[in-house]
Amino acid sequence: MKPIAIAVLGAAGRMGRALVQAAAQQPSVRLAAALDRTGAGAVGQDAGQYAGLAPNGVTIVDSFNAAGAFDVLIDFTRPEGTLAALSHCVAAGTAMVIGTTGFTAEQRAQIDAAATRIPICIAANFSVGVNLSLRLLELAAKALGPGYDVEIVEAHHRHKVDAPSGTALAMGRAVAAGLGTTLERAAVYAREGH
Repeated sequence: MKPIAIAVLGAAGRMGRALVQAAAQQPSVRLAAALDRTGAGAVGQDAGQYAGLAPNGVTIVDSFNAAGAFDVLIDFTRPEGTLAALSHCVAAGTAMVIGTTGFTAEQRAQIDAAATRIPICIAANFSVGVNLSLRLLELAAKALGPGYDVEIVEAHHRHKVDAPSGTALAMGRAVAAGLGTTLERAAVYAREGH
């Protein structure tokens, strides 16, 4: 079976480097392209070497024109990077895996509209354990009912760009769904004092 040709958008970031490393370990996947934003220090460097591996012959580039062909784009960037890539993928008929978080309702609507034209898998967190926890949170909230408050507390490394994180928001949505409401109606942020 021919390996799936993937492109990593955000190849110089923490998740991007982890994806380049993971791709090197999977015979069913071939890293076909590595992209990052214009001006990123990694542009022009070998993606494997930048990720701490042996050189793999894939140069990190800053445009889709320089990237070449691929089957699936894996995106762990920021919303503006995702949306720029979205238009390219729709035009090329290329599938996307989106791990970026922090989208506005309008941006999410653009992704949902694109999903009617190309395959898109989007999640706030791809961990099996976190996704199981989301379901358990929904069930627990439903069982406990409105007589209980749920507080979500999170801590991240100092380079985390969005707060609350996509995972924390997904947890809040799961709890709200279990209570028959929405996160937008139920959430209280940065509570302090009495």
